[in-house]
Amino acid sequence: MIVKMKEEQLELEKSKAMIVVEIIEYVPDSVVIKTIIKKSTGNINAVSFDTGEKLEEKTSPFDKFIQIIDGKAEVIIDGVSKPLETGESIIIPAHAPNSFKANDRFKMISTIIKSGYEEVS
Repeated sequence: MIVKMKEEQLELEKSKAMIVVEIIEYVPDSVVIKTIIKKSTGNINAVSFDTGEKLEEKTSPFDKFIQIIDGKAEVIIDGVSKPLETGESIIIPAHAPNSFKANDRFKMISTIIKSGYEEVS
């Protein structure tokens, strides 16, 4: 299966209320990533996965906070499957191999904060 990944910069109007689950759509046979905030100190992305799609295993030097905002996701951290449903969250530890799998379609918010690591030994 070929995964189509579509990344979009999204400039949201500041100081205006939004419903995050509505700013990103499902696209057949695709993973869609919309950047909400991107700074040198971290970023926030809205991501949608169509059924059957996955992101291959990777690692990050920073902790990543994941919140499922629609559907059901399978997050694999260090080879251990963590099923999550709408409203559930998980922190993927820095340097932990991780991947995402959509047995059902789902949407999530991914937040990475890059500052503060210099304080941890």
